[in-house]
Amino acid sequence: MKAEIISVGTELLLGTTINSDAADVALLLSEYGINVYWQTVVGDNPGRVMEAVRRAKGRADIIITTGGLGPTCDDLTKNAIAEAFSLPLVLNAEEERHLRELWRERHYTSLEITPNNLQQVMLPEGSEPLRNDWGTAPGCVLRAEGVMVIMLPGPPREIRPMLEHRVRPILASLSDGVIASHTIHFFGIGESEMEYKLRGYMNSLTNPTLAPYAKNAECLVRVTASAPGPDEAEAMMAPVIERVRGLFGDLAYGMDTPGLAEFTTKLMLEKGVTLATAESCTGGELAKSVTDVPGASAALKGGVVVYTNEAKARLLGVPAGLIEEKGAVSYEVAVELARRVRELMGSDFGVGITGLAGPDGDGVHEVGTVFVSLADKDRVWVREKQLARRGRAQVRLYACQHAFDMLRRRIQGLDMEAAADI
Repeated sequence: MKAEIISVGTELLLGTTINSDAADVALLLSEYGINVYWQTVVGDNPGRVMEAVRRAKGRADIIITTGGLGPTCDDLTKNAIAEAFSLPLVLNAEEERHLRELWRERHYTSLEITPNNLQQVMLPEGSEPLRNDWGTAPGCVLRAEGVMVIMLPGPPREIRPMLEHRVRPILASLSDGVIASHTIHFFGIGESEMEYKLRGYMNSLTNPTLAPYAKNAECLVRVTASAPGPDEAEAMMAPVIERVRGLFGDLAYGMDTPGLAEFTTKLMLEKGVTLATAESCTGGELAKSVTDVPGASAALKGGVVVYTNEAKARLLGVPAGLIEEKGAVSYEVAVELARRVRELMGSDFGVGITGLAGPDGDGVHEVGTVFVSLADKDRVWVREKQLARRGRAQVRLYACQHAFDMLRRRIQGLDMEAAADI
């Protein structure tokens, strides 16, 4: 089964908005063994959208469009699709009622629903609405001329739950069996090294399959199996997962998790341990990543951003003489940050991060030099990282990832240096 994704929006062509929608759609399609053969990005021009749809319906079995369903004058995706299939747009009474109820709930009672808002519930004749509980514009699915067209809104906060709760059941109904997958997450190894180690085994598999991916500051491997039922699929994947994890040991930190920050935060919550943070070059990013996880107040005692030498001395009592002698970016200062913030907050662990995110150096260290420290009541561990040519955002991200990796290794009783080379 061949699929095409058509993303509508001039902002995508201009580069002012990253097209994350296409990635989200493609990942979901891959879970059901549906191959994405083409991805098309079209500006807000009805003629070009219609041309893209006409081209797609001649070569794809499934077309999924994103964007162009809202109330503004450039939201013309449904109009173009209706014209491409020679269908009129008709008002969907059920979706109109839902929109009016939403209008009342938002206390817009003093405002009349304008025609441009009602255009959101004008759908191609014969299509089935897909209720959007995360926005105002419904999606819809059209089956015509041997092709299935699924129209979805563009904002990620809307399309992501729509994919999970509206599109997933449609895709599941297309398959006689099931396609199941698990994702194994790694930190401490690069994508090329991971792929090289897996290549022979990966090429020997047909069902299940292995697919390596690179993610920001970590890697992952997706294991996918096609089977008559979920139990059979899980049984097929189990030995493959075991072998992959055996190949990489504790560099494989988790499975089916959003990332290392959430994995480690949940590990802290599970084990009932607490953390305090002292951050310089990361500017609070580590603490923010912890608080992104619900319930994090039980794990994070607190944190300080000690961006200047004065802040390090005043807030944490790091000796000014030590900073002057060794430099703010140093092994010794990193030790003091982790140790002193743990004592100040009364937490089980303290993390300290100090470094040079760029663009300027300190005359001693190369830009990208970072010291990441972890303290418990007995000792302090420090990683010195050289993260040159990564940019400020990437230096901060990698520094936080190393902090989370050190923390999860300490909690799990693992080798603290096993992932220090990435």
